[in-house]
Amino acid sequence: MRPLEVLRIAWEAIGKNKVRSLLTMLGIIIGVAAVIVMIAISAGTEATISDQITSLGSNLIYITSSFSRMGPGVASSGGLIYADATAIEEQISGVKGVVVEQDASETVKAGNVSLDSISITGTSPDFLNVRNLIVAEGRFYTADDVSNKKKVAVLGYDLALELFPDDDPIGQSILVGTTRLTVVGVLAEKGAVGEIDYDARLYTPISIVLDKFTRTAFSRINGDQIRMIFVQVDNSADMNNVILQTQILLAKRHNVTLDNLDVTVTTQQDIISTQESTTAAFRSLLAWVAGVSLIVGGIGIMNIMLVSVTERTREIGLRQSIGATPNDIRWQFLTEALMMSLVGGLIGAAVGVGGSWLFGTVSSMRTVIVPSSIFLAFGSAAAVGAFFGFYPANRAAQLDPIDALRHE
Repeated sequence: MRPLEVLRIAWEAIGKNKVRSLLTMLGIIIGVAAVIVMIAISAGTEATISDQITSLGSNLIYITSSFSRMGPGVASSGGLIYADATAIEEQISGVKGVVVEQDASETVKAGNVSLDSISITGTSPDFLNVRNLIVAEGRFYTADDVSNKKKVAVLGYDLALELFPDDDPIGQSILVGTTRLTVVGVLAEKGAVGEIDYDARLYTPISIVLDKFTRTAFSRINGDQIRMIFVQVDNSADMNNVILQTQILLAKRHNVTLDNLDVTVTTQQDIISTQESTTAAFRSLLAWVAGVSLIVGGIGIMNIMLVSVTERTREIGLRQSIGATPNDIRWQFLTEALMMSLVGGLIGAAVGVGGSWLFGTVSSMRTVIVPSSIFLAFGSAAAVGAFFGFYPANRAAQLDPIDALRHE
């Protein structure tokens, strides 16, 4: 039997029971659409995380303390101090900028407005350039403000609105804990990145945070503890070489070996890779769930094809009597199963692409349609159709022509 004839007969058989065929394909449609939508959501999440991390600066090295440099009542070795940042900036080649960060939490008051547990970030003047932030009003604090411990503050976008809903915050006085600061600037709206809401923070010179909010009895002995150092590497420098230089310098300063280094050095790509591994596991779980829908759809095809074989037993006998071989019968029914899978796959692909776009448009989650997911889902649908369609097709091919003709 010619291939085109097989396709024509299969299409006619499917068309005779349009509603039943559509319901049979429903499992395949849902499975294919689910695969495409789930992968689009996962890819969108990865892209969002990557964009958020890179939006905070480029070519960054993150240095964080592995241990606390001081504890309640006792001093302990390890961790970062403010002098480490100065040493990195002065002694490491290929460094474009160095920013330190130390956090605190205080009550902030402005007039009749009082806000509890506001995050205070003490940092250095290069913070804007390294972290890709913009001043919307006023100015950021300068190196002179840091060295002279000027009591100035820069407000995040949302914090400024909460403290001064009706007034211009520039030049206003605020009370942070027991320390009075003067607002000199307001940052442009940035939003939240990960767990950090940059718009809800107060920024002040690192010298003020170390002197007023995090000073301990051991600061004079061990140095002022800081939470993190950001190192921006020059585009022309080798990132790995700068990391190695930094590790060697900190190991010497902290009197430890490289194997026992008391700080953790990571890059933006390390963070992105960690996040991608998490979303990859989530994507695999979603793919398995979508795969179950495809299998259910395949079982539905096998079931309806077995019913079709029973209903068309006499037709099979007639075809065999006029010369159709068992292989012709097998290909006829297998083609019907494949055709239902492929048509269902095409509809599912269209639904999946449309659903991904619609989900990304109406929801806050970003979706990225991955072309390979369409081919993967479509190929899986074809494989399911071939696998689950083989048994009914083989059963039809094995029917005895005499018994088939006698079937009522």
